[in-house]
Amino acid sequence: MQWTLVIPLKPLTQAKSRLADTAGDEVRPGLALAFAQDTVAAALACAAVRDVAVVTDDGLAARELAALGARIVPDEPRAGLNAALAHAEAAVRTSRPQSPLAALNADLPALRPVELARVLDAAAQFPRAFLPDAAAIGTTLLAAGPGRRLLPAFGPGSRARHRESGAAELAPDGVDSVRQDVDTGDDLRAALALGVGPRTAAAAARLVMPGQ
Repeated sequence: MQWTLVIPLKPLTQAKSRLADTAGDEVRPGLALAFAQDTVAAALACAAVRDVAVVTDDGLAARELAALGARIVPDEPRAGLNAALAHAEAAVRTSRPQSPLAALNADLPALRPVELARVLDAAAQFPRAFLPDAAAIGTTLLAAGPGRRLLPAFGPGSRARHRESGAAELAPDGVDSVRQDVDTGDDLRAALALGVGPRTAAAAARLVMPGQ
């Protein structure tokens, strides 16, 4: 099964505010872009992924991610993460109504294509499924099979909401890189320990991180 991935990305100046204790205002936009670039590059290298659509209104991010091969969907609703995902889902399904679709976080800089394939293969067994994040509170991936709606409920506590919505909770072995999103300095240290992509590695090398 070949998947289309939808990846939402805030305007870079608004992204990763919880990294304020680790990265200043002048650094965070570049760090957020590096996360997204490494996420998109890894996703496009995954054998189970047909294509990637990024929903964003950030001009720089749109240019950089399109250069990697992503399709850019403007965030026309401008009403938050779940509205952006629903809009991108509709745009993708216009051309591929029966394509299996998965929403993936943009802040997975340690993402490995083989681990993503493992998660998508597990998701293919269910009409809808999700992968909880490393903290077991949020969600890093939400998948919907052919003809099924995503019904995204991302945000704080999304693991419980996605489970309550009827999506199957996935627990495949060996997929730490798909679960390790980055919101805080501790998350970034955990991602670095897993091994991040080249853009994040270069951006993080300019940071002074206690405990690193």
